[in-house]
Amino acid sequence: MGPTVHDVHAWRFKVVAGLIELHADPDRFRRLRDPAGRALHLASGAALVNLRLTAAQLGHEAVVRLLPDAGRPALLATVRLVGRHRVTREERLLCAATLRPQSGTTSSSGERPSAHVLNELREAARLEGAALHPLPTAPDGVAQRAVLTTAGDGRTEWLRAGQALQRVLLSGTARSVSASFTFETGDVPAVREVATPGEFPQAVLELVQEAPARPRGRLFEPAVDRQHEGKRNWQRIR
Repeated sequence: MGPTVHDVHAWRFKVVAGLIELHADPDRFRRLRDPAGRALHLASGAALVNLRLTAAQLGHEAVVRLLPDAGRPALLATVRLVGRHRVTREERLLCAATLRPQSGTTSSSGERPSAHVLNELREAARLEGAALHPLPTAPDGVAQRAVLTTAGDGRTEWLRAGQALQRVLLSGTARSVSASFTFETGDVPAVREVATPGEFPQAVLELVQEAPARPRGRLFEPAVDRQHEGKRNWQRIR
């Protein structure tokens, strides 16, 4: 589960001596629809989170290097599995969210997430080197909008933003929060007002607390929509 580039997984993993490499896949990358490769890096960062979570379930610590070789621009990251890792309850929940089945249904009712849940989602973004800022919401609105930002706007920051976006999406799933997102941030009101100086918006999300909320032990029964990253379209996860 996670964002894709125009419904295409334009990355691939390659196993080499002692490492797992994450590469941009030139055969699947549609440059005309993403000329700078920003969406590609965001989606690839999300794939890194899933790999790290899976490694944790197998008892391994994943050490990630972003853009490790300037002479190989298609090499986006390397992952080295080191030592032993004691998996946490949160990691188990997030990994379970990546394995949920997919369907075409979306949440039809709900309410804005509580301040406590929003703070947990903001912490999820912070752990990946990004920030999640709630946006002003209409009093009668159901969804809570938020903008994901990074301190910079280059390839490294795009990969970090992708990791943060995926962790926020999975954390929302673990808390019965439906989320939709768009990578188009230029025409969303109040984005610049909530971001601090030096931050760049990378994605805008809409968050809805499912109603009624399900017990934590049954969070993963309903299905998850497959992501489709279409230009200027909101993509919904459940």
